Amino acid sequence: MIGFHFSKYNPNGNAPSKFEELLNLFLQLLTYTNGDFNEAMQWMNELDKEYKLTNEEYGMGDFLEELKAKGYIDENKINAEIKITSKTEQSIRKKSLEEIFGKIKKTKQGNHSTFKPGGGDEINPETRPFQFGDTMEQIDFTSSIKNAQVSHGIDSFSLQEDDLEIRETDYKAQTSTVLMIDISHSMILYGEDRITPAKKVAMALSELIQTKYPKDTLDIVVFGNDAWTIEVKDLPYLQVGPYHTNTVAGLQLAMDLLRRRRNPNKQIFMITDGKPTCLKIGGKYYKNSFGIDRKILTRCMNLATQCKKLKIPITTFMIASDPYLQRFVQEFTETNNGKAFFASLDKLGAFIFKDFESGKKKTVY
Repeated sequence: MIGFHFSKYNPNGNAPSKFEELLNLFLQLLTYTNGDFNEAMQWMNELDKEYKLTNEEYGMGDFLEELKAKGYIDENKINAEIKITSKTEQSIRKKSLEEIFGKIKKTKQGNHSTFKPGGGDEINPETRPFQFGDTMEQIDFTSSIKNAQVSHGIDSFSLQEDDLEIRETDYKAQTSTVLMIDISHSMILYGEDRITPAKKVAMALSELIQTKYPKDTLDIVVFGNDAWTIEVKDLPYLQVGPYHTNTVAGLQLAMDLLRRRRNPNKQIFMITDGKPTCLKIGGKYYKNSFGIDRKILTRCMNLATQCKKLKIPITTFMIASDPYLQRFVQEFTETNNGKAFFASLDKLGAFIFKDFESGKKKTVY
């Protein structure tokens, strides 16, 4: 029977289930515990005692069973060790994306738009008359046949060159991105947790690039005393080490990775607290944790200039509020002609966006 089925209005019909409520909290805790399942569950139990997250109908044991059934955790049958799965890792990244870039929606487009019409992979709604040199693939046959019917009639149907219409496609530009993350000790110095907000930004950016621009390339570089690459799936487990901040090593590795990419459009995203304190000269480390060292700063600025010449913009996500650290980021960004986002730890979703090309300043929510 075709028709409509009416039911009584339930104001709580779209409310999240108890599992969904607990899952949201569980994903947040995994970010703070660096992906440690046992520590996250200990926090869940403590919060349950304090705030009564569960009830007589749905307990923490039910939540664990549902996590297993839905593929969020996996138990080793030999030693009974429980670890989170790749599904959970992706859920953490999606959660970060929603939290930080909530207004950005996913699309199936794989590249970045330009304003030049021509051969591409996205159809333009506008059409134009056929010109010499246009290919068969560009002909809009529906509009062309309609023109022929109007011009010559159905009885004497004839498709002429003047009837042909061309539907253009927009160019799409693929982009290669390197995401740099500072894991030096200063990211947790003085009791201020900067690495967790940094990880959230990193996971949000990586999920945004992978979902909105799946044809792009993404490399992730972490830097302390040295710099090395990690996989996207490793982001939830990322921890700060007993390192200084070798921003130069991170930039050098990022530039080396981008040289290997064939895409003409390249960019660097750098998440840091803004203070470079280390260089590697030969086989030795040159370190200075007190203030801004001009020797280290000069090397950073030289690399920023090189990136500018190579047309590689650097977007810096600044996870600190210290004025002298922000001054470094401003000078670095101006040298590269790039962009900077300044984020306070309590309101990571709101950035003061500085565009040094246009000189404009606005807040992005």
